[in-house]
Amino acid sequence: MRLNVEGMTCAHCQRALERAVAALGGTATVDLAAGTVDVAGVEDAAALRRAIEDEGYAVVDAPVGAATGGCCGSR
Repeated sequence: MRLNVEGMTCAHCQRALERAVAALGGTATVDLAAGTVDVAGVEDAAALRRAIEDEGYAVVDAPVGAATGGCCGSR
């Protein structure tokens, strides 16, 4: 499943999201430039969204815009 995620700007953001997905039993491939996270092994979309949002990022349904939030933006 591919998610558009706002607020990812650096390697710290990438590691935080990879750990959040791993805690749900899945794996994540984070593309900072595209603002996407490809997730394998997690079927519960609501739990996945909560895990990402709990890390301070926004899962968006529309194309990714300017980076806000996350570790390097304003929370």
